[in-house]
Amino acid sequence: MKHDFLWDKAKKTLKETEPSHAYSTWFEPIGSIGLSGDTLILEVPNQFFFEWIQSHHKETIEKGVFKANGGEINIKYTVSPDGEGEEPTNQTKTNWQTKPQTQRQKNKNINDKYTFASFIQGGHNQFAKAAALNVSETPGQQSFNPLVIYGGVGMGKTHLLHAIGNKITEESPEKKVVCASSEKFTLDFISSIQKNRTVEFSKSYRIADVLLIDDIQFFQGKEQTQEQFFHTFNELFQSGKQIVMTADRYPGEMIGLQDRLLSRFKSGLSVDIQPPDFETRVAIVMEKAEVNGLKLPYDIIELIGTHIKKNVRDLESTIIRLLAHSSLSNREIDYGLAKKVIKERIGSSAISDLSIEDIVRRVSETTHIKEKEIVGASRKMEIAEARQISIYLCREILGTPLVSIGMHFGGRDHSTVLHACRVVENKTKKDQRISALVGELKNELSFALN
Repeated sequence: MKHDFLWDKAKKTLKETEPSHAYSTWFEPIGSIGLSGDTLILEVPNQFFFEWIQSHHKETIEKGVFKANGGEINIKYTVSPDGEGEEPTNQTKTNWQTKPQTQRQKNKNINDKYTFASFIQGGHNQFAKAAALNVSETPGQQSFNPLVIYGGVGMGKTHLLHAIGNKITEESPEKKVVCASSEKFTLDFISSIQKNRTVEFSKSYRIADVLLIDDIQFFQGKEQTQEQFFHTFNELFQSGKQIVMTADRYPGEMIGLQDRLLSRFKSGLSVDIQPPDFETRVAIVMEKAEVNGLKLPYDIIELIGTHIKKNVRDLESTIIRLLAHSSLSNREIDYGLAKKVIKERIGSSAISDLSIEDIVRRVSETTHIKEKEIVGASRKMEIAEARQISIYLCREILGTPLVSIGMHFGGRDHSTVLHACRVVENKTKKDQRISALVGELKNELSFALN
């Protein structure tokens, strides 16, 4: 029996016995590349995929192949040369498994996955992406040198840094791109001192046409490393080479770095990345789900985008956790499972009891109107609108009696409260802005009750 026919037959069995999401995620991507004696050789996309298969689906695959073959057969795995990480120790190598490497794959310090095409753009990161793209197209030839991209954890700084490296390597393979974290730079420097090879260390970084350094804040307090980096920076800068760095804050706010270094960092362009807004979070969830082979209903995508707010990394890890929960429990991904995973991510604060005060506070945060104005007597259009939305949400989510709601909102009678509910209900059908605002608030606040 040919290897590809055998594996196709086994996959049909797996498709019939395993949940659809588990099949599409963990079995469909596996390819068959050969039979060596009584051993079927299967190729998986990357090392993480291999380890997951080994710990969660090894026996399932063995049973499927056994049934397809009509008897015992050994299975060995190989990681695709396009995948990241080292290959597993039980990999069987033959000449026909080898695939040519591209120039980008040879630079092990640059992550192939981080490209401009895979970077989700929104208002919070638009300027940073534009600056990074500009630098990648004309490295060292404009005033954006050095370029410092700063922002909180998981905002996409490293993604942009590697995207610059990938684009330059692809379009100008003759250019030497050196990419390292500040920690690696420090460890390389320490190792060069121990081995009396500081000259070689200096050359390894100073031959760069483009130097990419991640997390420069970790140079803080390391005097000798700062000294070495200062001289490396100067030599490259004076030679017209491009320098790009990332940091967790604006260089001028860093403590523990030499003034002359800070002066160099601030001499170019510093751009920040803010937390993504709701629309961008939804776009990121959709993109990450697609990359991971998940087809999520929009209500689940919106649920994740509503509650996971801090950074892109949290959004991505939520998708992975959702996938893992689904696979481990053999359960289809539904709204309930998504809620469970989100609550694991954001903690018990999401499931606390909800009150009228909580609703007013959340509406206040969203509309930027003070709480006392929302419950007050002002008839200004924007204040009245926020008040009506608050009243509507109290009625819809909490089911609070009209009289009780009226008492909380300045002693209004039940007919006024009922009118506010009807106004908002009508506006959600006709006004897209109000519909989106109320929908997001309702989704978020309802979540806290379950």
